[in-house]
Amino acid sequence: MAVQLDKIEERILAKLGEMARRYEVLESQMSDPAVVNNPTQMSKLALEYGTLKGMVQGYRCYQKLKLQMEDAESILEEEGAEADLRELAGEEIVRLREQMSEAIEKAKEELVMSNDKAVDSVILEIRAGTGGEEAGLFVGALFRMYTRYAENCGWKVEHMAFSPTDLRGFREVIISIKGRGVWQELGYEGGGHRVQRVPETETQGRIHTSAATVAVLPEPEELEIDIKPDDVIEHVCRASGPGGQNVNKVSSAIKLEHIETGITVSMQDEKSQHKNRAKAWRILRSRVYNYYKQKKRAERDSARKNMIGSGDRSQRIRTYNFPQNRVTDHRINLSLYSLDKIMMGEMDALIKGLIDYDKQQRLENLFDNLQQPAGSGRSLLTA
Repeated sequence: MAVQLDKIEERILAKLGEMARRYEVLESQMSDPAVVNNPTQMSKLALEYGTLKGMVQGYRCYQKLKLQMEDAESILEEEGAEADLRELAGEEIVRLREQMSEAIEKAKEELVMSNDKAVDSVILEIRAGTGGEEAGLFVGALFRMYTRYAENCGWKVEHMAFSPTDLRGFREVIISIKGRGVWQELGYEGGGHRVQRVPETETQGRIHTSAATVAVLPEPEELEIDIKPDDVIEHVCRASGPGGQNVNKVSSAIKLEHIETGITVSMQDEKSQHKNRAKAWRILRSRVYNYYKQKKRAERDSARKNMIGSGDRSQRIRTYNFPQNRVTDHRINLSLYSLDKIMMGEMDALIKGLIDYDKQQRLENLFDNLQQPAGSGRSLLTA
């Protein structure tokens, strides 16, 4: 077993070595005046550079410690070395071995999580499910929960679209959240959310069950997905609903339809046609990007078990039980009796549990793939 683990670590280190060499190439390219003067190419290289940075730092730390270890071992092997010096070298070897272990663990963590860490902008969509007006109120509660958590993290929240109900709830809320680590932390929120509580509309104190669905879409840079205007049909019409005289007199509402996928986006929240068009394009770009990403993932799901859940909107991922002040995440069987605090945006313990579980699953999948003979099966390292 020990030999097998050694081989796995050797293959991990070999892969990290490849990444370190690529990192050096990127450093050289990014200092080239021709690249510096090309914003599109510079942004693309910077994105890859940022993704590799954590892994390469861990690898370089490991290599530095390895050299120190070799020096300490040479003292032990040296004939005629003084006893005190040999004792110090032995103590140094124990310390270095522990630090090397920590460095390689950090590098492995970056290896399986770095792609998620690199995404710093998402579009979060919350929609009412079963439950009538109470479901709409639950959408509002989830919207406030995510907004407060984002504020606690220092992230920027931008309101994209709202569809209100008659009782201060929402049929749909779409927001953009930008900030370091936003996808890694909020990417697990996609799926079905169920609430059990006494609704404001209930006169006899009975507990009702309602639902909402959440979709979290990475918001790609324009350079990551190229949707040409010819690939999209645009419809312009007058907006409906409240909003003043301008809404009904000016053709400001925009509907975009992506021809290949059939994905549509409608936007009428702004009075300006230009602003509605810009928002609609951002949402369309994210949905199309996510469509192709999910399609690609589906083709390799049998080899990749690194996700907690599919994120499908019909999948119930979490229950919010207000009478018991309990929230339960069904994917990891985690129950926390602090629902009141969680709804105020204190989601740290919940999100940490999801990240830790996912990281462990990804590492196990990494080891499963690395134990196969070279060239057999697929690996997370090359997926």
